[in-house]
Amino acid sequence: MFIHVFAGVENPTMSAKHIIKPPGLVKGDLIGVVSPAGPIEESDLKAGLKVLEQAGFLFRTAPHILDRIGYLAGKDEDRLADFNAMFEDNEIKAVFCGRGGYGSMRLLEKIRYDLIAKNPKILAGYSDITAILTAVYVKTGLITFHGPMVRGLALTDQANLTSLLGLLTPDGPIEMDLSACQILIPGKAAGPLVGGNLSLISHLLGTPFMPSLRGCILFMEDTNEPLYRIDRMLTHLSLAGVLNGIAGIIAGDFDGCSDTSLLNVLLTDIASALNVPLIAGFPVGHGDRNIALPIGMTALLDTDLMTLTIKESCVL
Repeated sequence: MFIHVFAGVENPTMSAKHIIKPPGLVKGDLIGVVSPAGPIEESDLKAGLKVLEQAGFLFRTAPHILDRIGYLAGKDEDRLADFNAMFEDNEIKAVFCGRGGYGSMRLLEKIRYDLIAKNPKILAGYSDITAILTAVYVKTGLITFHGPMVRGLALTDQANLTSLLGLLTPDGPIEMDLSACQILIPGKAAGPLVGGNLSLISHLLGTPFMPSLRGCILFMEDTNEPLYRIDRMLTHLSLAGVLNGIAGIIAGDFDGCSDTSLLNVLLTDIASALNVPLIAGFPVGHGDRNIALPIGMTALLDTDLMTLTIKESCVL
């Protein structure tokens, strides 16, 4: 698995929602690396940066990237300043996050969304960074990228970085092979991809940073959450009405969460009530495989062909 790019295909009509595509990334570009959530060990940072360097990119780390105050990567104001500064720096072509953990939600109210809208750039991360990816998409329309972070680049399958880089070049539609996934409810679905870490999605509910899921394909993953807590989060979303009108569900890796068969029963119950197609076992999340997905881009899920097709290039 996983990604094959079909070049030379005419782009389909854009979604009615206004979106901003960031400029694409090419070898030799400068990537800014930040720690907006939990602290990263210097050894993990160096190992990940080496992988980026070997892939042909330059990097610049934020001033406070190695700060640590308990479970946070330094003071809120310092993490925030580092993040905003990356979008203000014209030399930076992409912003990669060092790791997740916790702390992203503490920054959401003070992120310079006006600055980001005027200086759109690639923004990538996952786990706790789901909050920032989603907030930036909601507030600016910028396509963001749910994918590997610097901390894990030297520890996991290099297909993860390859998948992310595959989305960051303007080569047209991308088709992902789902043959290794499970079809729990067959069907087709089309709509913008929205999602990420389930815990973060559920905690954004009731805030101005929660996106509308109507007409969207929701993808979700989590780690080390018992089944009853996954049930509670999904039930919370259902009771709040935000799942009404979704187009389809892609269940990713729920590493260390529960017996897969029991989890699939829960997911099937949710999706059946919504009458939408559902696949499970998509390699996105905290497992060894973390295939990148673009938040906000229109995609087509087809369980007959076992493909997920992103209809056009994610970048300019």
